[in-house]
Amino acid sequence: MASLKRSVESDPLAANISNKIYVRSTKSGKVQKIVREVYLRRDIPCSSKLCQECQHQMLIPKDALGKPIPFVLSDSPAGTKVFPQGHYLVPDTNAFLTAMDLFEQESAFYDVIVLQIVLEELRNRSLPLYNRLISLTKSEDKRFYVFFNEFRLETHVPRLEGETVNDRNDRAVRRAVAWYGEHLARIKGKDAPSIVMLSNDRDNLKKAKQEGIHACSLADYVRQLKDGEKLLDMIPETQDRDQIKEKRPGDNLYPEYFSMSKMMTGVKSNLLHQGIFNVSPYNYLEGSIRVPAFPKALLILGRENINRAVDGDLVVVEVLPKDQWKEPSTQVIEEDAITKNENPDAEESDDFVSERERKALQEEVKRTHRKTTEGHAQPTAKVVGVIKRNWRQYVGHIDQSSVSQSAQQGRKQDNVFVIPMDKKIPKIRLRTRQVSELLGKRILVTIDAWDRSSRHPSGHFVRSLGELETKAAETEALLLEYDVQYRPFPKTVLDCLPKEGHDWRVPQSLEDPGWKDRQDLRDLLICSIDPIGCQDIDDALHSRPLPNGNFEVGVHIADVSHFVKPGNAMDAEASIRGTTVYLVDKRIDMLPMLLGTDLCSLKPYVERYAFSVIWEMTSDADIVGSRFTKSVIKSREAFSYEQAQLRVDDSSQQDELTTSIRTLLVLSKKLKQKRLDAGALSLSSPEVKVQMESETSDPIDVKTKVHLDTMSLVEEFMLLANTSVARRIYEAFPQTAILRRHGAPPKTNFDELANQLKVKRGLDLSVESSRALADSLDRCVDEKEPFFNTLVRIMATRCMMSAEYFCSGTQAYPEFRHYGLASEIYTHFTSPIRRYADLMAHRQLAAAIEYEAIHPSTRSRGKLEAVCKNINVRHRNAQLAGRASIAYYVGQALRGKATEEDGFVMKIFSNGFVVLVPRFGIESLIRLRDLAETEPQAEFDAENYVLRVSGSREVRVELFQKVRVRVTDQKDETTGKRGVRMELVKTY
Repeated sequence: MASLKRSVESDPLAANISNKIYVRSTKSGKVQKIVREVYLRRDIPCSSKLCQECQHQMLIPKDALGKPIPFVLSDSPAGTKVFPQGHYLVPDTNAFLTAMDLFEQESAFYDVIVLQIVLEELRNRSLPLYNRLISLTKSEDKRFYVFFNEFRLETHVPRLEGETVNDRNDRAVRRAVAWYGEHLARIKGKDAPSIVMLSNDRDNLKKAKQEGIHACSLADYVRQLKDGEKLLDMIPETQDRDQIKEKRPGDNLYPEYFSMSKMMTGVKSNLLHQGIFNVSPYNYLEGSIRVPAFPKALLILGRENINRAVDGDLVVVEVLPKDQWKEPSTQVIEEDAITKNENPDAEESDDFVSERERKALQEEVKRTHRKTTEGHAQPTAKVVGVIKRNWRQYVGHIDQSSVSQSAQQGRKQDNVFVIPMDKKIPKIRLRTRQVSELLGKRILVTIDAWDRSSRHPSGHFVRSLGELETKAAETEALLLEYDVQYRPFPKTVLDCLPKEGHDWRVPQSLEDPGWKDRQDLRDLLICSIDPIGCQDIDDALHSRPLPNGNFEVGVHIADVSHFVKPGNAMDAEASIRGTTVYLVDKRIDMLPMLLGTDLCSLKPYVERYAFSVIWEMTSDADIVGSRFTKSVIKSREAFSYEQAQLRVDDSSQQDELTTSIRTLLVLSKKLKQKRLDAGALSLSSPEVKVQMESETSDPIDVKTKVHLDTMSLVEEFMLLANTSVARRIYEAFPQTAILRRHGAPPKTNFDELANQLKVKRGLDLSVESSRALADSLDRCVDEKEPFFNTLVRIMATRCMMSAEYFCSGTQAYPEFRHYGLASEIYTHFTSPIRRYADLMAHRQLAAAIEYEAIHPSTRSRGKLEAVCKNINVRHRNAQLAGRASIAYYVGQALRGKATEEDGFVMKIFSNGFVVLVPRFGIESLIRLRDLAETEPQAEFDAENYVLRVSGSREVRVELFQKVRVRVTDQKDETTGKRGVRMELVKTY
């Protein structure tokens, strides 16, 4: 049999061809060997402006317009103490993995050669870091150049027999550094800049120096730079070889993690369980993890059982023997109160569990043993390993009590504690030379490691955001905490906008390509109804009577997909942002303002492209037929909810537009009743609006939002449009439709609330179906207190699962159901200016009605699943950021003020209780120690949810009880955030 392998004799170019061999397993379990030929070439440029040879002889890459891309690396690179003639940097993968923050600094790290092998390895190891590096390569200022070393003949390195992949990659990096040095020396001689390899791998550094290559550790390199001392704080402690300490086996405080193979074997055999670790917001020594094998969440109690897991980590746990099962804590245990005045320099202590922690946990154990009834204990587990860390950058401030006197005066490196804004994240030990400069500042830090020998994780400083409590610092802190993409849109995105800018208009000629297959609806009486001040108007409506006695009703949505084309830079940016984020004082747009507030926005009196859903329905709101079309509309008016309500209520207003709104209102009420009859839930959450002073944008008051009929009008027709579109795109794309589901919550989620209602009010909460739950919530009323029903609905909302976007091919049809809306199928279509999911639905609907062909990215299930995963996270973060913004501004609005308000007890602990104040839409913990100078004695009846406080001030507090509280502002010394403080005035 003849060999297919090329020989040098038969093919002169065979010497320039290398093989890449991959091994993968097939679905049937067989091992498949894949051999790919790689053509090695000599025309890949070095991209240095110093190199005339490459500029004239090499294959110069071109941009999308066919223009040559200019060379990247400077002809006068910066010098250092060691490399005064200038230098280019070549980092290895380890350098990017551990210190990406350094490379993003504006003061240093320019002219960087990113090797192809490093970029590929980084993508496999960390996609977020890979994306950050890609952003750097697109920055014209930083001058990061991607060199395809795997395809250049002189830098390609085949793997040797017995050589590990890591060793081969390290050798490839060294070979590329050596080639760059030789190449530029041949052209510039002694004046050539030095080529410096950056690595924290000691073995790689040692081999580089043996081969005569310039190589530095990150710490050694940074020390050469001007202001290098400040940058040293950004190097992870574990990567600074000067800080590495030898640990004795006896120094370890935490149990060793199981090996990955042992964990995977245990999970497969159901001896171990895998899930997301969640920390209790009221007790930092208590966590939980939901796993399929148990109906209730597994409880994890105590520092040793938590075993270095951080909130959000994907962990593996082992269930403890039944005699070690515990009840969830009834005590508020805050890390700051328990670990206050800890010495950050004495981290590695034999006293693993502090005396205060031991005492707090012993109280819980005693309480459990005092129980005479069985069945209250919950399955309890311990963490035996971490599959994937959820570590990110954290906003916090330096704990003043952890700072030594000498650290505040000098520039020597000191250990301090950083207290994160998020109370669920443990204190982070930080080594810094800038203690005196960073005190009283909001700072950004990263966790680098959590050794078995350390009570706390260790991290490094990234940057300062500004003074605590300044608006700029607190707003940026909030955006960073919730990973909101708030940087200005890059030039590549802005280049995708229409060249006419604000002068763009719908073409006048119906022969223009923009009118192709669009219906002219400009004669319809269309209007929009939105919150006051809304600029990004996504939706508008119309209704008109038909000759047969029925009504035509239309929902018209901004045709964003006309302007944002799949695969371009603007689409990529929108897919990353996922959603617009609304804060009290600003809006972080998903799309550039030109589109969001002008060209796409359905403003009144101007023609706009739209995507219309039009129904024929009876006077009972029964749908006779529906159709979907691209259109051109001209909105007659942009109403606020309040304006539309006044117009509807004013009997003197009998014009055609007002009559159409009244028709929509009547139909919307019938649509809502149909939903409720089908089992849709009417849930609740505290809603307030912060009033701002017009000139200074300072908060001056807090108002409770008033619900108007016109709000329901818009909501009902948006729900109907979303449901109609969901059915249509699923019919067209059963495997790839972008839909939204809301899973039925496990019945155990309601156990606590059901028991509370039974014990305190004698009410039954039925959770067999959404209809049963809706009916039982309707029965949860207190004739003496109207707010009681709202309170119960707020608490029921917190028992629900989160709704999520998904690709239809990943779930069986019964799993499509939206539990809250009682709808078999649902999607988001009506807000494409502010939600990327809606934009995807627009593209799929356009293809379904054969307006345009489906783009490959909109039919690739793999890509759509990745999009859904991202937008689910972005949507959730946007909600949390919005709530955090309201909480911050409520605290600012109350600054220096004191007011008495009614509140309701939502939760009771043995040492405090949580009160919700509807007037401000906020809740706060009132601790026993807040009731008197010396914390009073109290008796907690957990069975009946009653806390009896004795001493100088006797108080009896019960769940659901109405109380009077004094509300003031207070700076939380733990998190540095200003919020509200409540004091109990009296109970009713």
